[in-house]
Amino acid sequence: MALATSENQQALNKITDMSRLISLALLALHYYYYCYQAFEAWQLTPAWTDPVLKQISQTGLFDNFHKAKLAALLFLFISLLGAKGKKDEKLTTASPLGWVLTGLVSFHFSFLAFDLIANSRFTAAVYLLWCSASYLAILVGGSRLSRVIRQKITIDIFNAENETFPQEERLLENQYSINLKACYRLGKKARSSWVNFINPFRGILVVGSPGSGKTYYVIRHIITQHIQKGFSMFIYDFKYDDLTRIAYNTWLDSRSSRQPASAFYYVNFDDLSRSHRCNPLEPASMTDISDAAESARTILMGLNREWIRRQGDFFVESPINFLTAVIWFLKKYQNGAFCTLPHAVELMQTEHAKLFSVLRTQPEIQALINPFISAFVHHANQQLEGQIASAQISMARLSSPQLYYVLSGNDFSLDINSNEQPKIVCMGNNPGKIMTYGAVVSLYISRLIKAVNQKDRQKSSLVFDEFPTVYLNHIDSLIATARQNKVATTLGIQDLSQLRKDYGRELADVVMNITGNIISGQVTGDTAKQLSERFGRINQDRTSLSINRHDTSISRSKQLDAAIPASRIAALSAGEFVGMCADNPDQPLELKTFHCRLISDQKVQSSKQDDSRSLPVVRQVSRQVVQANYRQIKEDVQTIIFSEMERMLSDPELCHLIISK
Repeated sequence: MALATSENQQALNKITDMSRLISLALLALHYYYYCYQAFEAWQLTPAWTDPVLKQISQTGLFDNFHKAKLAALLFLFISLLGAKGKKDEKLTTASPLGWVLTGLVSFHFSFLAFDLIANSRFTAAVYLLWCSASYLAILVGGSRLSRVIRQKITIDIFNAENETFPQEERLLENQYSINLKACYRLGKKARSSWVNFINPFRGILVVGSPGSGKTYYVIRHIITQHIQKGFSMFIYDFKYDDLTRIAYNTWLDSRSSRQPASAFYYVNFDDLSRSHRCNPLEPASMTDISDAAESARTILMGLNREWIRRQGDFFVESPINFLTAVIWFLKKYQNGAFCTLPHAVELMQTEHAKLFSVLRTQPEIQALINPFISAFVHHANQQLEGQIASAQISMARLSSPQLYYVLSGNDFSLDINSNEQPKIVCMGNNPGKIMTYGAVVSLYISRLIKAVNQKDRQKSSLVFDEFPTVYLNHIDSLIATARQNKVATTLGIQDLSQLRKDYGRELADVVMNITGNIISGQVTGDTAKQLSERFGRINQDRTSLSINRHDTSISRSKQLDAAIPASRIAALSAGEFVGMCADNPDQPLELKTFHCRLISDQKVQSSKQDDSRSLPVVRQVSRQVVQANYRQIKEDVQTIIFSEMERMLSDPELCHLIISK
């Protein structure tokens, strides 16, 4: 086969050379015949040429001035068909065609040289040069055309068109769904689409670096659509009151439809006049001592985030047990009349001998406080301080009149999805006081989730913007189990590394993997890689170009490659999102993955924001009222200690419980 190919190539080369020689010979005969007088004057007419020229003229070749020239061009074109020059990737068709067209026009009009100049010899010289230059231009252009790569590859530097795939273009709604209008590209065409979170109870994870638009394009719509569909709701508003105002105005506008929540409450610790009061340690919500233990763990983990990765250590569990004992004592004392977090903070600061004596009056917490009493009795002061001081120092950071005022009131309960009074609760934070406020908000959330995650309740939605700024123990269990109780959980984070830093690698990975719905803006690093793997692979075209001196070849194939590579996720623009939706058995989604730009009418949103109503004043709160409440709590604790000590001293059966210094 190789020998035959070589022979064919040699034969083609011979035909090409022969055609070119014939073309040159015909052009030379044309010159000699029509410029004979000039050649004769130049003494270039040997005697043997005249009979030959006469014989050739009898064939009719010189009957017309252009006949021989056209024949020469014909053979020149035949020779150019077999020309194979070295291929050049940068060479385009325009330049060689310019040479060829210019040469053809010039070659045709070269006869004008005979009309412009009178002198025969000079006329012949001009004609010969003109016609020969035109001929060479055609030859150069035709030769360069053979060097152009005719098999072009589509130029797509970033492989953007190849990585497009079909997406869901139908609007799929139900009584729980969240639907976001979007547009995407399929090949070179822009198409409309919808992001349909038809089952929000399987959890929604919203990921995106600062400025990617996760709050503006996603979380805001989750809030408004769920309120309009009659959900009770809890909103953690990290940058208070951005989300709270959106929720409040949506609630006002939708009160006449779908029987939404009947009440709206909001809590913040800066503007007390625009804040409701709520006691997260409400006695009725704590049925056994495990509730007190969970509350103690939540508040201390929120105040000491590094303890999250040290759970189980002696000097971590001891402060938790100590606070648990204090909370449960307050719950049992006078039926919980003083069971609030401010009272617990103040009670923990009491002198050890009196505090331990009072706590011993409750048999249920004997096992919790015995290690502390033993250390105190045996004068193991260093051990005792290590056990108690961590809790006292941490809790002392909550000793604030503003916090005490909000935490000691009882304007509403945390069972937001109760059948009697479904409600919307917004909890604010302050980025400048995140370590203090975050722990208190964590306690609210922990108690609220226990009240919400129960059967036969109203549908509810929990929205956590900037979720890593609060501590929520067993968030993975909430996502996994709350689905059957119609609790939709939305978590907003900036990056997986942020969640790992605050919650530990194991829990962060669990949250990332068990969430059914995920939508992500621009993220980088491990987060982008993990998301890319989650979105799967698609068949993509692969093209390779091989160039040699004589020929080019293109091979095309299909290969499974990442539908949305990590580099693509890292380069998303604001408002551009990737993700995956979970479906229902009765509403299956064939196209779950999406890469689109969410559509939001900024003019309409700006108009709504300008017309939005401010949060109303709950009550006028003066500094004197706040300080009076602060002093009252301190007096309550002193009264508790004094009355309990008096009771033990006057009761012979309790005297043995008093610990002497």
